[in-house]
Amino acid sequence: MLRDGAAAHLRPISSDDADRLQRMHQGQSESSIYLRYFTYKSTLTEKELARFTVVDHTDRVAMVILLDDEIIGVGGFDRIDDTREAEVSFNISDAHQGRGLGSILLEHLAAAGRERGIERFSAEVLPENRKMLLVFSEAGYEVQRKFEDGVVLLEFSIDPTERSREVMESREHRAEARSVGELLAPEQVAVIGASREYGSVGYHLLQNIVEGRFTGGVHSVNPEAFEVGGTTAYASLEHIRQDIDLGVVAVPPEHLEEVVADCGRHGVKGILVLTDSPQIDQRELVRLARRWGMRVVGPASVGLLNTDPDVSLNASLSPSMPLRGGVGLFSQSASVGVSLYSQAHRRELGLSSVISAGNRADLSGNDAMQYFEDDDATRAVGVYLESFGNPRKFSRIVRRLSRTKPVVVAKSDVMGRRLPPGHEVRTTRAPLGAVDAMLDHSGVVQVGNHDSLMDVLQVLATQPLPAGRRIAILSNSPSMSRVLADAAESQNLKPTRVVGDLDLEGTNREAGKALTRALSELLEDDDVDSVALCLQPSFTGEHVDRSRAISEISREYAKPVVASYIGVLDQNVALNHVGNAAPVIETGALQQGVPIFSSPERSVAALGKIARYQRWRQDGIGEPFVPAGLEGTTVLRDADEKLKRWLTGVRGAELRRLDPDQVAELLGLYGVTVMRSIGFDTDDEAVAAAEELGYPVAVKATNSYLRHRLDLGGVQLNIEDAEMLRRTVAEMRRTLARYGSPGLEVQPMAPTGQGCTLRAIEDPMMGPVVSFGISGDAVDLLDDWAHGVPPLTDRDVRRLVRRPRAGQKLLGYQGVPAVDVGALEETVQRIAILKDNHPQVASLELTPLLASPDGVSVLHAAVEIANPEQRTDSARRAMSRW
Repeated sequence: MLRDGAAAHLRPISSDDADRLQRMHQGQSESSIYLRYFTYKSTLTEKELARFTVVDHTDRVAMVILLDDEIIGVGGFDRIDDTREAEVSFNISDAHQGRGLGSILLEHLAAAGRERGIERFSAEVLPENRKMLLVFSEAGYEVQRKFEDGVVLLEFSIDPTERSREVMESREHRAEARSVGELLAPEQVAVIGASREYGSVGYHLLQNIVEGRFTGGVHSVNPEAFEVGGTTAYASLEHIRQDIDLGVVAVPPEHLEEVVADCGRHGVKGILVLTDSPQIDQRELVRLARRWGMRVVGPASVGLLNTDPDVSLNASLSPSMPLRGGVGLFSQSASVGVSLYSQAHRRELGLSSVISAGNRADLSGNDAMQYFEDDDATRAVGVYLESFGNPRKFSRIVRRLSRTKPVVVAKSDVMGRRLPPGHEVRTTRAPLGAVDAMLDHSGVVQVGNHDSLMDVLQVLATQPLPAGRRIAILSNSPSMSRVLADAAESQNLKPTRVVGDLDLEGTNREAGKALTRALSELLEDDDVDSVALCLQPSFTGEHVDRSRAISEISREYAKPVVASYIGVLDQNVALNHVGNAAPVIETGALQQGVPIFSSPERSVAALGKIARYQRWRQDGIGEPFVPAGLEGTTVLRDADEKLKRWLTGVRGAELRRLDPDQVAELLGLYGVTVMRSIGFDTDDEAVAAAEELGYPVAVKATNSYLRHRLDLGGVQLNIEDAEMLRRTVAEMRRTLARYGSPGLEVQPMAPTGQGCTLRAIEDPMMGPVVSFGISGDAVDLLDDWAHGVPPLTDRDVRRLVRRPRAGQKLLGYQGVPAVDVGALEETVQRIAILKDNHPQVASLELTPLLASPDGVSVLHAAVEIANPEQRTDSARRAMSRW
C-alpha cells in the first residue's frame, strides 16, 4: 500500500527486468540520475543492467515496485565482503516520488537482510538528496551520520526497534485507511453495467446512487443505450471526460476481467464488484486490479454506503439511505450484509458507513478497521466475520482500535474451520477456543449472531459506557424486577439497587412523574453504574410508550440506560429499536434515544458484554514483557541457524522430531532448561543411569500420556538406591504391560509441585498459538485450556496462566501453598517468544512443566520442526490475502 492509498506490486528483481529498468532510467531527470549515481548517464550500459538485475538474493538482494508492469522504484543491498554489513541504495521514479516507495523498499530490504544474517546497513547520499536522507531519518532506526569527501555517510542497525515498528505500523495504518476512504468518498462514480431494465442489478445501483443524492458526479456505462436512469450512457470509460474514482461493476462474469482491465487503463482508483459467480477467478481479478494500483471490493458485494452529508453515497442494493449515526458496519457475504442493513433500518439505528466485502478477494475487515479508527463519524464498529484472511493482523489492528472505539464481532463457532462459498483463505487447525481467545485478547465484544450484534451496537450507539459492573433494576412488576436482576447476575453484573414497585397506574401525568423521579434517583446514586428498566402494560392491557421520557432523563447523566417492554399486544409498538431515535448532527455524538428491547434478558446481555469490554479497556493491554537474555536478535539468529541446519533434507509438509539433545539446545538458547533423563532397557542400565544422575531419582514411562500419570503407574518417585530401583522397574513393567509395555527412563527428582502442560503450535491460519493447562484430567478430559496468540504482553501472560478453571491450584488451594507464579509466567513467555520468532517450530510441548513454590522445572520437552509456512502477518506491509 502506497502513501496515497493506491496499491503497487513489490517483488524481487530478475534478469527479465533489464528493459524495464532501462526505461525507468531514461525517464528520469538529469538531477535524479546525478543524485543516484553521483554523475549523469543518459542510459545504463549492458554491464550495469546486468549487475543491477542479476543478483544472488543472498549477498546481493534487489527488489522492484511495479505499476502497470513498469518499474516505479528499485532498491537493493550488497553485502560488504564477508561481514554482517551491507550497503543499501534506492532509485525512485520522478513521477512517483512522495508516495512512500523508498520507505516501503527499506522495510522489505531490512527484513530480507535480517533473514540473511545482515545486521547493519550503510549508505552514501549526496547532501542535496534531501528526500533520500528523509527516508532514512524517518524510518525509526538509530542512524549515525558523518560527512566525508562531500558525501553523507549513513550507518544503522536494522534490528527492529520500538520506534521502527511504530513507524511501519503507522505508515501501514495511514495508507490502508486512506485507500478505504477514497472508495467511500469518491468524487466521480461510474456504474459499469448500468441498465434500463427494472429489477436488474445495474438498474437499481444507478437509481440508488442518484436518489441517494450523491454529491459527486454519476456516470453510466452501457454500450447498448444512449441514456440510463436520467444520465447519459457511455459506451466505455474512455468517453467519460472526468477521472473516475470508483467503478461500480455489475456485468456478467465472463466480461469481468475485461472491465477490470479497462478500469485500470483509464485510471480508476478502485472498483466495487457486485458480480457473483463460481466462474470468477478471484486471484486473477485481484492481480489485474493491482497491476494498475486499484483496490477491489467484492466480488459478491452488496455495496458501499456513506451517510456523510458531504458525500451521501449509496452505491448499494439498499433502496434508501440509512439514518446518519455513529455505527460503522463491515460484513463479508451479501446475505449477511443485507441482513445487517435491514436490522439497522428496522431498529432506527444510525450508521456512519457500511462496507460489504463480499468474498473479500482484496479489501478486508483489516482495511475497514484501519478506516474506522480514523473516521471521526464512527464511534462504534460492528463486524460480521465468516472467515479470516489475516487473523494476526486483525488482532493487532483491532486491539489498537478497541482502546478508543468498541468493536463488536459476530462469528459462528466453526468460523476458521469451515469456509463459506467463494472464500479462498486458509483454515485453522488450532485447538477449539483459540480463535475466541485471540478475539478476547484483542478486546473485541464477541457475540454469536446478527441479533446479538445489533443489540450491543444499539446500546453503544445511544448510551455512554458504564463505569463498572454495578447495575440498578427498575420495573413496575416485582417478579420481573427479580427476573431482570437474576439475568444481570448471569452476565456478571452486580445489582446494587432493585426497585420493583414502580407505580404507573395513575394518570399519564402522574405515571410520568413517578418514572422520572424513580429513574433520576437511581442515576444519581453513586453506587450505580447503569440502569435497566422493564415495563409491562397496565392491568387493562394498555401500553404507554415511555421512551421519550426515559431518553430525556438519561441524557442528563453519563450512565447507560436500557429498557425492555414485555406483555405488549399492540403490533404497532416497535421493539428492539432505538426509542425516540433521531439523526445525529454532531460528528461522533451519541445518537438520541434509548435502546428498547423485547425481553429483559436481551437488554442486560448487551449491557453485560459492554461492561466486560469497559473493564478490558480500563485494565489496559499491559506492557512488553521480554525476559532477561532475550533482548535484541542474537538469540533469534542463533536459533534460526540451528533450525536451518536441522531442517536439511526435510521436504514438503514432512515433520522432523528433534532428539533430546537438540531440544535442550534450542530451549537453552531461550533460557529454558530441560531436566536430563536417560532411557534404559535393562536393570543394570537403569542403575548405571541413576548413579550418573545421582539419587534420589524417578522412573517414568516414555509414553507421552503415561509419563506424568502417577495413578496409572506411569511414574514412580523418590527412589533412593539401586535395590529399590530394581524393584520399582520390575513392578512398573508388570503394571504397564496392559498399556503395551512402553519404554522407561530415569530422571533426577524435581521439587514437589503442580504439573502443568504448555503447548505451542504453528497454525496455518493464525500462526503461533500457545496453550496452557493444568496437567491431568483437567486438560485430558475436560479440555480446560487457555490459549494465546503471541506476541504477549505481561498482562496477556498473567491472564493466560490464570484462565484455566483448574488454574486456581496454582494460587493456593485447600491448604496447598501457592507456586512461584512469576517464574511460571516467565517460562510461558520465553516459549511464546520462541514460537513467535520461529515458524519452523511446528509444535512444541512441555509436559509436565512442574511449578513449585521455589520455581519451575521442565521434566520433558518435545519439539517437531518443518519447513515454515508463510505467516499471515509480518512487519512488512504486504497486502497478501493469505
